[in-house]
Amino acid sequence: MPLDQLRHVEGTVILHIVSVINLDQDLGEELIRLLKTEQQKDPGRALCPFSVALLLSVAVKHRLQEQIFDFLKTSITRSCKDLQFLQASKFLQDLFPQQYDVTAVILEVVKNSAFGWDHVTQGLVDLGFSLMESYEPKKPFGGKAADTSYGLSKTPAQQACRLGASILLETFKVHEPIRSDILEQVLNRVLTKAVSPVSHFIDLLSNIVVSAPLVLQTSSSKVTETFDNLSFLPIDTVQGLLRAVQPLLKVSMSVRDSLILVLQKAIFSRQLDARKAAVAGFLLLLRNFKVLGSLSSSQCSQAIGATQVQADVHACYNSAANEAFCLEILGSLRRCLSQQADVRLMLYEGFYDVLRRNSQLASSIMEMLLSQIKQYYLPQPDLLPPLKLEGCIMAQGDQIFLQEPLAHLLCCIQHCLAWYKSTVHLCQGTEDDDEEEDVGFEQNFEEMLESVTRRMIKSELEDFELDKSADFSLSSGVGVKNNIYAIQVMGICEVLIEYNFNIGNFSKNKFEDVLGLFTCYNKLSEILKEKAGKNKSTLGNKIARSFLSMGFVSTLLTALFRDNAQSHEESLAVLRSSTEFLRYAVSVALQKVQQLEETGQTDGPDGQNPEKMFQNLCKITRVLLWRYTSIPTVVEESGKKKGKSISLLCLEGLLRIFNTVQQLYTARIPQFLQALDITDGDAEETDINVTEKAAFQIRQFQRSLVNQFSSAEDDFNSKETQSLITVLSTLSKLLDPASQQFLQFLTWTVKVCKENALEDIACCKALLSLLFSLHVLYKSPVSLLRELAQDIHACLGDIDQDVEVESRSHFAIVNAKTAAPTVCLLLLGQVDKVLEEVDWLIKKLTSLGSDTSEDSSQASDQTQALEKGVILQLGTLLTVYHELVQTALPAGSCVDTLLRSLSKTYAILTSLIKHYIQACRSTSNTIPGRLEKLVKLSGSHLTPQCYSFITYVQNIHSESLSFAEEKKKKKKEDEAAAISTVMAKVLRDTKPIPNLIFAIEQYEKFLIHLSKKSKVNLMQYMKLSTSRDFRINASMLDSVLQEHNTEDAENEPDNNQSSTAEQTDENQEPKKKRQRKK
Repeated sequence: MPLDQLRHVEGTVILHIVSVINLDQDLGEELIRLLKTEQQKDPGRALCPFSVALLLSVAVKHRLQEQIFDFLKTSITRSCKDLQFLQASKFLQDLFPQQYDVTAVILEVVKNSAFGWDHVTQGLVDLGFSLMESYEPKKPFGGKAADTSYGLSKTPAQQACRLGASILLETFKVHEPIRSDILEQVLNRVLTKAVSPVSHFIDLLSNIVVSAPLVLQTSSSKVTETFDNLSFLPIDTVQGLLRAVQPLLKVSMSVRDSLILVLQKAIFSRQLDARKAAVAGFLLLLRNFKVLGSLSSSQCSQAIGATQVQADVHACYNSAANEAFCLEILGSLRRCLSQQADVRLMLYEGFYDVLRRNSQLASSIMEMLLSQIKQYYLPQPDLLPPLKLEGCIMAQGDQIFLQEPLAHLLCCIQHCLAWYKSTVHLCQGTEDDDEEEDVGFEQNFEEMLESVTRRMIKSELEDFELDKSADFSLSSGVGVKNNIYAIQVMGICEVLIEYNFNIGNFSKNKFEDVLGLFTCYNKLSEILKEKAGKNKSTLGNKIARSFLSMGFVSTLLTALFRDNAQSHEESLAVLRSSTEFLRYAVSVALQKVQQLEETGQTDGPDGQNPEKMFQNLCKITRVLLWRYTSIPTVVEESGKKKGKSISLLCLEGLLRIFNTVQQLYTARIPQFLQALDITDGDAEETDINVTEKAAFQIRQFQRSLVNQFSSAEDDFNSKETQSLITVLSTLSKLLDPASQQFLQFLTWTVKVCKENALEDIACCKALLSLLFSLHVLYKSPVSLLRELAQDIHACLGDIDQDVEVESRSHFAIVNAKTAAPTVCLLLLGQVDKVLEEVDWLIKKLTSLGSDTSEDSSQASDQTQALEKGVILQLGTLLTVYHELVQTALPAGSCVDTLLRSLSKTYAILTSLIKHYIQACRSTSNTIPGRLEKLVKLSGSHLTPQCYSFITYVQNIHSESLSFAEEKKKKKKEDEAAAISTVMAKVLRDTKPIPNLIFAIEQYEKFLIHLSKKSKVNLMQYMKLSTSRDFRINASMLDSVLQEHNTEDAENEPDNNQSSTAEQTDENQEPKKKRQRKK
């Protein structure tokens, strides 16, 4: 049967079933029950496209909707969790080569619904919104919502939310009748969810508009209704919403006009947020409605949604109207230059993009900026300082706040001027009409910036009233004013540094000016750090948000570290002579990368252009990588005064960049690695082998790490070693786990752990975490865990002090300083992950065991493979615990974690035994020999030792209690609090003991059940457990009896005495030997 015919038949069958369920609701509940039962056995068979479509059709009935949606949402999150679980473990991947993915099934339902399945569409829409609302991004208390729109979906909840959006988008594309309903619901949620994050709904709206802007014209009334509420929405939501509907503005005159009306009202609103919304909206309009004669967008390429709609505005509106419209908007925005600092700030940050996309507005914007800066500029050439800072602040009662963000204004002027000079001049070869007027403002700006630069270098801090004696505390009005001044002055210095470097064309004089400006910046920065340090502020070591643009930072770093041109050497030597300036350049790069990592964009021009950001990242990475690998930290440390060395800053920068690229530019990782490899820059992009390129970078950092380990103790840098291990860990995610390079890296990591007796706890932790994360992707780490447990036992000694542990050191990293608690807790953490995998497998076993379908032979083969895997894992884990429970662990977290972990192990052993009890009921199978061996191992190697360990734990706690009691007698009442703390700690640490004993007894109880069912006596391997209410200490009993015998013997004749002594010796000696074997 052809596929489309089959889909039509399925649709008809679904209709018939739904009509029957409408007559009898109980059938619907029976259907849900049946699918739930099936899903336990085989989710792939239970939730196929047909059954999902059937459920969604039935879900239209409100009585069943909640049950069905809960069932589907649970299935989706469980499927996402299972996939995540499998990807993290090679052991599980081998047992489950194919895994069912419910998200693909649901998206197939959307595709199939095009074959006349109209009864499914409403269910799909409801499910999509239900998923998006149930798993929306969470807003942390008092913080900013985690916006995942620019990153990857990592958690199952994020994946479910993304699936909801995909369902709605695909349904929107396929089914025309329901489009207006989807659009209305999305817009309603954007408006009503003012408190919770709406970024996921705005992303969906953007995708909907891009997919069909012309279709949306029919629903334009809904969009215009939304605009009426703009002034009540948070500014982030307004910006997102306007960006999303922007393609619609280009094709619908009515939508555009209604938006302008709303924005003009908002500009005069009393609410600050409403005025900010108006500025954001007007800037967006200016960027996207070109005046005839503006440069094409290819010359100022910015990836933005509007480019999706290439319905050129000239086709819709004439350019004269466009120009009048843009100038009218600029008139409205001019009023905003007298409003609060936040509103002005938005303008200054937005003007550059407007210029780039609408170059004909250049003269209007530049004139506006010129008249604004003239209010603060002092033209007299000898006046210091050159700018009126007091005009930038405003006092209201006791409060002082910033009125004019002067540094941002200068920054805007600098970027607009640079763009104007580089772009407009190229296109003005034949046009002379406005040239004189344009040259007027250009010359004005250049003279002004030159004068400000000269006078800023001459100015002392006293000229700004910001010397060391100034008050910077945030509690006083003067202190707040000084802090505002300081940030403005530092910002102005940075803006001028960028301006002078760019126009300097490598002239020595200009670079001396740059250094002079930096000296002013640095003095102020040092004073602020010093004052913040005195106030014990956390801002002490953080540099203020830099005004340098990302593009300039990459240019500056390349010039400072990688420019070998002979003609530039003399001028660059001026900048290179200042270590402080070099450190500052790298610190700013670090700050920019951090901002990109956290928000997906940076301040300054092109900060929101992903392509430009990616190119800048590649340039910065190349420089930092060269600087770190060519100049070791040790060489640099010798001449260092204070602060982090440049090499260490470079390493931190590289770590952040590798993280950022994996988060934001996953699809472009091959190009990124290609850009770092200078040797074959001309290679074809199609044949980039990511694993090979990543392995090449890994080798460079491996060499640095080996150098750290082989350096003298005084030269060992813990911070650098930790960063190197984290870089290696980040890069290892780019290696294919099946590749030879991955295996080589794992082997190298094992070798490093075996050969280096690291005593630094943080480095040890990082290195072992790397080892575990690599090992689980290659094979199960249980044998590795056993070796580590043996090392911990050998290192810390036995709980029985008479026993000497055989020293068989596998890993030098396990030593007296690191064994407990560091290695022990990491080991138990990894053991817990293995236990989770085993528990998950036992649940799968149980569901397979209850499957009585035709494929029973295939199922039994899979069951046997799973059982073998579970028993082998548990067997090796028991040997790990066998070592740990005999180890003299110090009281505290290690003991506590081990006791809890043991309880979990016994619970999992119990669930395995229950599975076999169930298997014996359903079939007449006998239990496998390997299970018998596992039970025997638990009886000989674990349970007796557990009881000895409990005795040991109680002994060390009773010692600490008696010690506390002695203190109590000696000391006065003021020590009572400390003693009660000790007692509380003892109570807390001994809490897991009863749970462990209960878990052991439950395990033995079900063993008895299994013994009866299988006719195999499994209890023969279990020794009688020690009673918990009272305990007979065998060794103490022996010594008391011995004393008693000796006393009796003294009263007897000599011959009896000698024979008694011989007898006692005979009895006692084997006892000691037996004890040593424990």
